[in-house]
Amino acid sequence: MSIRIDKANCIGCGSCVEACPGNLIALVDSKAEMKSIRDCWGCTACMKECPVSAIGYFLGVDIGGAGATMHIEREGSLYHWKVDFSDGTQKTITVDRKNANKY
Repeated sequence: MSIRIDKANCIGCGSCVEACPGNLIALVDSKAEMKSIRDCWGCTACMKECPVSAIGYFLGVDIGGAGATMHIEREGSLYHWKVDFSDGTQKTITVDRKNANKY
């Protein structure tokens, strides 16, 4: 499991840098970059803060992801967690972030 940053989509806002609790992301030439991918514990804080969905989470075979990648699209108070599988299929899980910790 690890974070993947799509530099082509990154706008260099620095939101992910501020959100990362491990201080593992830096802006290099105005683009986000992981300092040490193996130190990332996969909290997804950076993904939740990225306004342009430039950060994805690689779901390895070890957790049943078989090489899928997950990213977040925000819509008001909703998070759409989109999982892109290696066979081209996609699954979306929508969470209301205002009520997510209610239960």
